Amino acid sequence: MPVDPAEAALVASVPTGLFIDGQWRESSDGARVDVEDPATGLVLASVADATVADGDAALSAAAAAQADWARTAPRERSELLRAAYELLVERTEDFATLMTLEMGKPLAEARGEVAYGAEFFRWFAEEAVRISGRWMTAPNGATRLLTMKKPVGPTLMVTPWNFPLAMGTRKIGPAIAAGCTMVVKPATQTPLTMLALAELLREVGVPAGVVNVITTTRTAEVMEPLVRDARARKLTFTGSTPVGRTLVEQSATQLLRVSMELGGNAPFIVFEDADLDAAVEGALLAKMRNTGEACTAANRFLVHESVADTFAARLAERMAGMPVGRGTEDGVTVGPLIDAKAVAKVSSLVDDAVRKGARVACGGKEVGDRGYFYAPTVLTDVPADADLVREEIFGPVAAIGTFTTEEEAVARANDTDYGLAAYAFTRDLSRVLRLGEVLEYGMVGVNTGIVSNPAAPFGGMKASGFGREGGFEGIDEYLETTYLGIAP
Repeated sequence: MPVDPAEAALVASVPTGLFIDGQWRESSDGARVDVEDPATGLVLASVADATVADGDAALSAAAAAQADWARTAPRERSELLRAAYELLVERTEDFATLMTLEMGKPLAEARGEVAYGAEFFRWFAEEAVRISGRWMTAPNGATRLLTMKKPVGPTLMVTPWNFPLAMGTRKIGPAIAAGCTMVVKPATQTPLTMLALAELLREVGVPAGVVNVITTTRTAEVMEPLVRDARARKLTFTGSTPVGRTLVEQSATQLLRVSMELGGNAPFIVFEDADLDAAVEGALLAKMRNTGEACTAANRFLVHESVADTFAARLAERMAGMPVGRGTEDGVTVGPLIDAKAVAKVSSLVDDAVRKGARVACGGKEVGDRGYFYAPTVLTDVPADADLVREEIFGPVAAIGTFTTEEEAVARANDTDYGLAAYAFTRDLSRVLRLGEVLEYGMVGVNTGIVSNPAAPFGGMKASGFGREGGFEGIDEYLETTYLGIAP
């Protein structure tokens, strides 16, 4: 348990069972799994470890509640989301501390995630009452065409550990707004935030069976039968591309409606005319947010050769001065990685790049005597054959290479299987428009290091998946269209 009494009390206040049909219960075999603080390696709590039978019970509850929930008035669904938004904001400090304890991100960033995550409830509270179809006369005048939108039905949701709150609200918000019931499976490393959110939704009055949450270490064993179950009508997953491919294959059995938000390999392009001060600030946001553990994190820094040395020196100076430590400590801006496996991967990628000719401008090593910490790192002269050019780093490492022409920068930026987010810094408006047309990414941040916004469609292309979350587009993922041809 946490050493600090207030932290211990907060963790103890979170339900640790399975939330099925409006009730908290233990797993059918009584199994539990420990939740670890990545900053200390100590156990925070243990939660129920769901079985196949528990997964089936959760889907049964969602399926049983679907018809009544679909008939619930849009205004009622809207008001529930609004109430959840307000209570979540009210409890910002509790949710932020809980996320920091189980995931490691600095407390200031965790507070930012609460604000960001809560905004999905507010946004979709407003969208719930704006679901509409259309009416028109057929071109030949013979019939009238009426289209209506209906909830897709019981939805399976699998969320990742890096944004324990926001990745849940980004899926739960539109599902509630559209009239869909759901089974949520949060990451094993960070289940406490989602369990606390389930309790919050129960408190504001979301009916039993609408939101069901199961935690499990037996993810493949528990989820595959649900994905293949005809009662499920949609699957939404945020996580790695290999797991996403497996889920898509499994979903093909019943042609399940699928949304996939998968890995990324974001380029960060700095052109010769960029405002370097703004570019460095943007780089810190795009790279170091969440200690680099984000699918939108800048992975490859492509900097024009005329400004590369200056940019690298400024970025290295700033990153070298970032305090590393437990996220709840004052002044800390870089928390731990999620576990020992994550540290080993980052270390391996950095070592490979250095062996192939990259130079370490700062960092380049593990730090601390406990927990899973890696120093903020800047690498320069990174060769094209370094593994981290192809693989998602998911850590506090900025890998810098240079380019000469715009065409070269675009070609290198697009030279990846992924297509989630990209960043570009330039003062040339014409270039901005050209980049928007040729960069093969679902999102492009121009002169900014943050692209995520609840009012914007979040998602990618190629191996980064398909479907969109947030924005006007987000609710469409949870709606089906029925067309009526009516003779006048």
